[in-house]
Amino acid sequence: MKCAVPLNKSHQQAAFDCGDAALNHYLQTTARQHQDKGISRTYVLVDEAQPERILAYMTLTVCEVLAEQLPPEWVKKYPNRIPAAKLARLAVSKDCQRQGYGAYLLVEAMQKTLDVNEAMGLAGLFVDAKHAAARQYYLQFGFLAAPDQLENLFMPLKAIRVSLGR
Repeated sequence: MKCAVPLNKSHQQAAFDCGDAALNHYLQTTARQHQDKGISRTYVLVDEAQPERILAYMTLTVCEVLAEQLPPEWVKKYPNRIPAAKLARLAVSKDCQRQGYGAYLLVEAMQKTLDVNEAMGLAGLFVDAKHAAARQYYLQFGFLAAPDQLENLFMPLKAIRVSLGR
């Protein structure tokens, strides 16, 4: 059975390879440091039969965005500065791609966004799509884009609730 758990010392970070050097480097050298400093949280997808092997990972943090970075229909609904959750990184091991693990972690990110919203208040979940394929991936899950913000994608809380059936 697969499950997402917080990154810890028992996980084999050095063995992870998603095919993107920057994402590999972050997991292997920076993720635990950021976690220890309270900057972000990294969750790894593991199989309970091999809990040390990382199948995929995501990093979540909080951010503040300007309303002007939102799609036009949302700009007037919020003050100028908006608190939100941010999916800072999402990567799947090369040998595990196309098996739904990215989607699994994306749903986890949405659930965690709702949980944090209950305690503090957030406008939604943001992600920076680093390339066209990533942008298309997130758009298929209901993320929205402002016309002049090709990388910066947004999923409002209402859409997260609908996606998760809450």
